[in-house]
Amino acid sequence: MLQTLNPQTNLTTQRLLLREITLSDAPEMFRLRSDEQIMKYIGRPRAKRIEDAEELITRISQNIERNTSRNWGITMQGNDKIIGSIGFVTIIPEHFRAELGYLLDPHFQRQGIMHEAIQAVLHYGFAEMNLHSVEAITAPENEASNNILLKSGFILEGHFKEDFYFDGKFLDSNVFSLLKSNFSVVI
Repeated sequence: MLQTLNPQTNLTTQRLLLREITLSDAPEMFRLRSDEQIMKYIGRPRAKRIEDAEELITRISQNIERNTSRNWGITMQGNDKIIGSIGFVTIIPEHFRAELGYLLDPHFQRQGIMHEAIQAVLHYGFAEMNLHSVEAITAPENEASNNILLKSGFILEGHFKEDFYFDGKFLDSNVFSLLKSNFSVVI
């Protein structure tokens, strides 16, 4: 059986603390979610006001309570400032499956931070939540995200043509998947 989530569960790695996102994080979430470079490949509207970030944080908290998603703010150990977010943006309990989503401040990219965060979240998902599989959906042109998923053990399951409509355009998607039986922590 898929485990009910504990909203207070923090995850730690060698360099990171993945923690609950609270309303006090709204300024940082606004900065991240309004940044054109960060949101370039994320098919969601950019935040336009701080209230957009507050509404997002409220939705995240409500979804955690409903056991339909689980998200963490990414922080460096010893610094409480959120530099990104990661989590299971959709949980499908009847299939023991979840979808992984993430974003990271460009100043912290290419330092192994997201790979470290992905490994911690996958370990939690497979060991604590009893997930059977995790999927991730990317824009095919987002080479950095595609590569980090491959490095994390995911395999490309498919490339879907114009299956996603956003901002007046039909976009392609890559779907990656990782089975629990194929997961091993790779740091």
